[in-house]
Amino acid sequence: MIRTRFAPSPNGPLHLGHAYAAIVAHDLARARGGSFLLRIEDIDGERSRPQFAEEFLHDLEWLGLSWDGEVGYQSQRLADYAAAAERLKAMGLLYPCTCTRAEIAAAARSTGPEGPVYPGTCRGRDVPADGAAWRLDVAAAMALAGPLVWTDEIAGEQQARPDLTGDVVLLRKGLPASYHLAATLDDARDGITLVTRGMDLFSASHVHRLLQALLGLPVPVWHHHALLVEPDGRKLAKRRGSPSLDDRRRAGEDGKALAQSLRHGDLPAGIALETGQADAQGVDRAP
Repeated sequence: MIRTRFAPSPNGPLHLGHAYAAIVAHDLARARGGSFLLRIEDIDGERSRPQFAEEFLHDLEWLGLSWDGEVGYQSQRLADYAAAAERLKAMGLLYPCTCTRAEIAAAARSTGPEGPVYPGTCRGRDVPADGAAWRLDVAAAMALAGPLVWTDEIAGEQQARPDLTGDVVLLRKGLPASYHLAATLDDARDGITLVTRGMDLFSASHVHRLLQALLGLPVPVWHHHALLVEPDGRKLAKRRGSPSLDDRRRAGEDGKALAQSLRHGDLPAGIALETGQADAQGVDRAP
């Protein structure tokens, strides 16, 4: 049976882009007689605010969306992330890194789907683990896992190319896990069979497929949907002050009518659906 999920981070209010993502996951599950789960990705340090998570529940109900079972919280799964990280360390696939973003940008020899590709500066160096991030040695991991494929319902079968993003961070400085590690483990734990998310995360699926192989996790099918964008073509984002669902709800707007508009492509003024198809390299993920 199909199982999808919507997994927002409580570091700001939801906006129309989140609404569209939730609707896609919800409607695919309901149309196929499956389950729709809600997970709160609340391990982003001080940026994670409980009050936002509470508002998310009201926003989804306002849109007319219902979820199955109890709401999951990443903050209750820290032991899972730690255990997986230790397993990867024992396999010799993680190494500590103290490079800053500025140092990476200055030293990078190429640009990948997530920006400057980390050049491996700390790989093989004697770097103190205390206070460091831990990166995945992608070349070593790919050599161990062998060729991998994954399937997107829209883009079709993909040859896994995690090398395009370089040695990604799996354990962030001062935080329990990166998005890559936590989301991969969570989807497996929740029994997600169809991972729905925007095309801005297409490149992440290459990395997640590699992690699934390394950790012996089940492999879902993916569905990377179009994005809602600003008039200038940029993705809607919390940090740019895109109108929140909470504001619309409190102003008395009809949430179910808004959801129907999003389903039918009858979008609010100034908003358009991005229609381009993702390729094997994906597109940048905005924080």
